[in-house]
Amino acid sequence: MVTGAGGALGSDLVARLAAEDVPPSDTVRVHDRAGLDVTDAGAVREAVHAWAAAPGEGPAVLLNAAAYTAVDRAETDPEAAAAAWAVNAEAPGLLAAACAEVGATMVHVSTDYVLGPLPGGETRPLEPEDPTAPAGVYARSKLAGEQAVRAALPGAHHVVRTAWVYGSVGANFVRTMARLARERETVDVVDDQHGSPTWSADLADGLVALARSSAPPGTRHAAGGGATTWCGLARAVFAELGADPGRVRPCDTASFPRPAPRPAWSVLSDASWRAAGLRPLPPWREALHAAVTRHPELLQG
Repeated sequence: MVTGAGGALGSDLVARLAAEDVPPSDTVRVHDRAGLDVTDAGAVREAVHAWAAAPGEGPAVLLNAAAYTAVDRAETDPEAAAAAWAVNAEAPGLLAAACAEVGATMVHVSTDYVLGPLPGGETRPLEPEDPTAPAGVYARSKLAGEQAVRAALPGAHHVVRTAWVYGSVGANFVRTMARLARERETVDVVDDQHGSPTWSADLADGLVALARSSAPPGTRHAAGGGATTWCGLARAVFAELGADPGRVRPCDTASFPRPAPRPAWSVLSDASWRAAGLRPLPPWREALHAAVTRHPELLQG
């Protein structure tokens, strides 16, 4: 079962589960926001029980890709903050509780935003056991969602933190940079935030592999391999367009104040992913090229 099926990651999960190599005995149910309000306890319980009662072989696994991601709006709009908390903090607990009732496992997608800076300003890839220190409504709501899933499904959960996700559906940084490459001679982009860009199709493949694995419950990190800055990613987008990457000029975070604080360091380690016997996601630069080759509309802005 997939929740959040209308978003970038959810769309790729649905496509992955519809692929030819998925066992025909599987019963797959997909729910977008219009089809299932994940903040409605009664609706969630009814949907999960109906799915679990359908014919099928093997373990039942729910992949939760539903999330409220308008991070800046959640800082400035009380209604948006309430929506973020309902979707990111409370809904995962409702889904996990329903999974517990039917004996299902849950794969829950979380974010690098929940993590805090390393002691002494250290910069190494972040592990699941590193300190959490969420700053802002979105980050706090996502950490609360993780905690709710662990509490309701202590022996049957996979919390997967990822970062800098872009896909073929919806607005994203790659699409924005492609548009700006056409509209402006130069673009100033933050160069002091470091992370691991992640193509949603690669993440979807990884999540399905995790769902089908015998990995023990726990928290893992899965993101594109390697690291860059937003400026580095923007320059890579320009290069894919055949434009001069030098048109992207580096600046610092202070030059572009935003309502929601962004992590300065959110490079995620794949050690926990490898330890579970799972194949790491491809390097971010290789993934970007594959993404724009498969979905040239990303470069249309």
